[in-house]
Amino acid sequence: MATTATSSTPLIEKHTIGYVPPEDRHGKVKDLFTLWFGGNIAPLPIVTGALGVQLFQLNLVWGIVAILVGHLIGGVLMALHSAQGPQMGIPQMIQSRAQFGSRGALLVVLIAGVMYIGFFASNIVLAGKSLHGVIDSVPVPVGIVIGALGSGIIGIIGYRFIHVLNRIGTWVLGAGIVLGFGYILTHVQTTDFLTRGSFNISGWLATVSLAALWQIAFAPYVSDYSRYLPANVPVAATFWTTYLGSVLGSSLSFVFGAVAVLATPVGMDTMDAVKLATGSIGPLMLVLFLLSVISHNALNLYGAVLSLITLIQTFAHRWIPTAKSRAVISVVVLIGCCIAAVGASADFIGHFVDMVLVLLVVLVPWTAINLIDFYAIHKGKYDINSIFRVDGGIYGRYNPQALMAYAIGITVQIPFMNTPLYVGPVSAHINGADLSWLVGLLVTSPLYYWLASCDSAYKRRWSTGKLDHGV
Repeated sequence: MATTATSSTPLIEKHTIGYVPPEDRHGKVKDLFTLWFGGNIAPLPIVTGALGVQLFQLNLVWGIVAILVGHLIGGVLMALHSAQGPQMGIPQMIQSRAQFGSRGALLVVLIAGVMYIGFFASNIVLAGKSLHGVIDSVPVPVGIVIGALGSGIIGIIGYRFIHVLNRIGTWVLGAGIVLGFGYILTHVQTTDFLTRGSFNISGWLATVSLAALWQIAFAPYVSDYSRYLPANVPVAATFWTTYLGSVLGSSLSFVFGAVAVLATPVGMDTMDAVKLATGSIGPLMLVLFLLSVISHNALNLYGAVLSLITLIQTFAHRWIPTAKSRAVISVVVLIGCCIAAVGASADFIGHFVDMVLVLLVVLVPWTAINLIDFYAIHKGKYDINSIFRVDGGIYGRYNPQALMAYAIGITVQIPFMNTPLYVGPVSAHINGADLSWLVGLLVTSPLYYWLASCDSAYKRRWSTGKLDHGV
């Protein structure tokens, strides 16, 4: 296997879903800030942030307030997941077996995998459009393939390379977006920049939800990028570096999208508005965003592949996935996403947003269960060997308490949902604002804690071997 010139550390990451032993731990906690800051300065959050003023008709001030509130709230959940990485040393999705059981976790692992494949495909569409915007002679489909190949190479090399690129990207993209803000605000092309739109409660709540869900969407794989840190890294340090990086980076991108749309005529595509609003530096901004989306999209490919490996390993427990396995699955995902993205690039982003809204309804209760279990029930102490056993070891194949809380957590969200498949009566009454994620968190968290606490005596007998480990 290829190695770096400066050390014996493999260039291509050798670990997949297995436990990272102490001798392979490396890095500094500050790397989490640059990873999540640099990774969020990208076209997709810019396009998403613009929806507050485009779709929900907020003015600039109320749009910014909603964006900040959503990210500040959602970022707490995202960063709490990140803090699990150094303590457990395994990817986030396989850790879910400790809450749901080895087979019970399959649904959430599958959902996470599908969502990140969707993220990857939508980002390569944006990469293709960005490349076409920079070089007119490059068709969008060709740009999609180029963007996918770039992300694929980074994702296959793995963890260390992803962190290195985002350390560089933080400085370059941070400077770039500040420059972009400066240009737009001094070259506003509309007379209603500050007055277009107004406050409306449904639009404000919808924008808050959109920003919060952006953060929560990272939850299924955020600790994948902290699991190599030494186990003695404080939970608080991991939390704050992740939280500040992700909230600051994503908030800047969301607000940038809103500002660019308001500074240009009504009805423009967001990235076209960015290009027009940034004038003479527009091509430079598009180049930076192109490089950003290629780099950041490697995280989506990496997370999707780890989820797929987790699914396969659940049934093929004797299989030991290697770097080669990860590379082969990455190539398969890449090819499939290219075919889908090229075939549906005209309205891919719209379809993607619809899909994410549906999937997040079933991911929010998982977030609540995972965090309550880690911080309140087990307090970070798990039997790693049991997590990798075919029968789930002390966690079993199915955990009825978690599955019950999960099902109820999904059910209570239904009246508050606003998805392409269904609009709940409460959401319809408040003009379409989707508050399902908030209800899901508020119900699932105490419910799971109560169910797990009632079952604590059973778990103690189970862990001491007085009950059969098979389920």
